[in-house]
Order: sequence, then C-alpha cells, then structure tokens
Amino acid sequence: MIMQNDLQRQFSLYSGEYEKKAIEVLRSGWYILGKEVEQFEKEWADYIGCKYCVGLASGLDSLWISVHLLNIGPGDEVIVCANAYIACIMGITINDAVPVFVEPDRYGNIDAQKIESVITPKTKAILAVHLYGQACDMTVIMEIAHQYNLQVIEDCAQSHGGLWRGKKTGAFGKVGCFSFYPSKNLGAFGDAGCIVTNDEELAKKFRIFRNYGSEKRYHNQVIGRNSRLDELQAGLLRIKLTHLDKLNAERCKIAGRYMDGITNPIIRLPQVRPGAYPVWHQFVIRCKERDELIGYLDRYGIKTLIHYPILPYLSEAYGYLGKKEGDHPIAERYAKEILSLPLYNGMKEKEITMVIDAVNGFDPTG
Repeated sequence: MIMQNDLQRQFSLYSGEYEKKAIEVLRSGWYILGKEVEQFEKEWADYIGCKYCVGLASGLDSLWISVHLLNIGPGDEVIVCANAYIACIMGITINDAVPVFVEPDRYGNIDAQKIESVITPKTKAILAVHLYGQACDMTVIMEIAHQYNLQVIEDCAQSHGGLWRGKKTGAFGKVGCFSFYPSKNLGAFGDAGCIVTNDEELAKKFRIFRNYGSEKRYHNQVIGRNSRLDELQAGLLRIKLTHLDKLNAERCKIAGRYMDGITNPIIRLPQVRPGAYPVWHQFVIRCKERDELIGYLDRYGIKTLIHYPILPYLSEAYGYLGKKEGDHPIAERYAKEILSLPLYNGMKEKEITMVIDAVNGFDPTG
C-alpha cells in the first residue's frame, strides 16, 4: 500500500538525531520557554529572513493572535481566499471579525487581481494563504495593501521555505504565521506554531500575550493566553530545520516526476506561478471524475486525500455568514475536483512510478 503521507519514513531518515535531542531536552530539566525555544526562534527568523520569531502552541494560535494583536476586531473585514482551510477563517472569526472571500486563481491561491473589488471602509487586512506550498502573488498583494493602508498577514502553514521572487514566504507581510503540525514540511512531533515579524514592538506583544499576558512572572500586563512552544518540540524542530532544504528538494524531485510522467488527458496537473518556488506540501491534481479516480487508485493500494472537500463558508460552523452554494463557483468547482496524490519524504522510486502508471491508466469510460 502507498500512503498519501507517511511520517514514519521522514522520521527514519534522521531518527538518531531526533532521539538524541529528545533525550537531551528530557535530561535538561527545563521544559517550557528555555534555550531550545530561544535558539529555534533565532534560527527560524534567520531562515525566513525576518528579525523576530515567537514560538506558539499551534498554527491556529498564530493566526488568531495575529489578528487580535493587530487590533482587528468586531465588524472589521479581512480578505481571504474562498478555498482556504477552515483554520484561516477561524483566525478571523475568533476575533469577531468578518471574512470576505475571494475566488482562487488558476494556481489555487487567492486571485490578487480580484482583491481590490471587495475592499470596503471596513477592510482592515488581507490574509494571504500560500496553499499547497506555492506562494501567492505577493507583489500585487503588497501593492494593494500599501495603496489602501491594509495590514497583510501571511499564512505560511504549507509553505515552509517557499519563495516568491527569491524571498521566503512569511517575510512580506506584517506577520508571517506558521504551523508545525507533524505533516507540514517542517513538522514537529505534536502541535506547534510560530509567527515571524520585523516589528520589534509587535514581537514583544506576542511574547507577553503567549505567556498569560506577562513579561515578568505574576506581573500580568494584559489578559493573555497560554500558547507556548515547548522545549521538546523546539529542540526537534531545530534538528529538522538543518535538513529542511534537503527535504524540500526531495519533495520537488517527486513533484517533478509527477509533472513529467502524468500524461492522462483528463487529469489537470497543478500549475506553477511564474516567480514562485513551490515546496510541494501537497501535489494537488484536478479531475472531474474525482470520486471514481479515488476508488480506482484505492483498488491499486494507492491512498489519496482531498484538501479540502468542504469550503469553510459552506460548512455548518459558518452557516451564520449567510453564504450559499454558487457564491464562489471557481472555489466550489475546485473543491469538487481536487485530489492530493501521495507525496512524502522517503518515498521510493518504484512507488512514484506506480502512482504515475496508475493515474495514467485511469479511464472512467472503460
């Protein structure tokens, strides 16, 4: 069987290093906000090309706390792509702000050319979500933000190491938000996240807010939260970070095999935006006979996933927004056609070939 993702394979590549670091942290006797977090924050900020990084408990926390600390609240509008993962929308609505949805472009990310048409006096920010590991058009997004005095928050949960015109995703907006959920390109071994920023005062606010609103123990300056990246996860992330470029290069190689090898005319391959360097968090194809393709591949022992089958504005959770099917037809069409093929570090050449051959052999009329 070929899994859609196999985290055990990636662990096995550097298991000795992970285990050594885990024992080191466990024996240190210091497990919250210690040297591992401090060092990871410095190393990740340097890697992204930002001045500051603040480790947090999860990617969702990085989103909603960013919206909160940028003073975006009840009634304020945040522009976001209609096909984003629901956590992106939760980051907005937890603060009682209002998501304003924009259709995706042919690359699967927000269509930057359509952003300006939905800006109102209530618009406070653009949430740029770099889906599947490919950058949004940050040149246009930053130009619009500057013109209308809007904040830009980047959701880089799927684009660790991805580039837009040579610059890392996360380094463009006021805040770059990262999830280190285990399946991410730089995945932890549990929940973890962070933000990056070049704003010293904002970074200080994050550090205070994540620790019950205190900079000094028992001296609480604001009503904060408990959202701290722990020492064990930070230490393990430090190990994986030393291998991230190599891991991303491997993912690019697998994606290249798919791009060159899949020739079935009913399969729409992902397109790469000129100027972007994708890191292929997912390899997402489109097929009108998607459900039949899933069943067909499953019979060959090839597992797939849909990222994501239900658009957030059509979910039960967001019924109160009053949105309906047909409001964003491009996003809805994508949701009915997209399928993520197996792609993970440690994938064998024969497994890649099996996937290619199986996809090429799919014929819903046969």
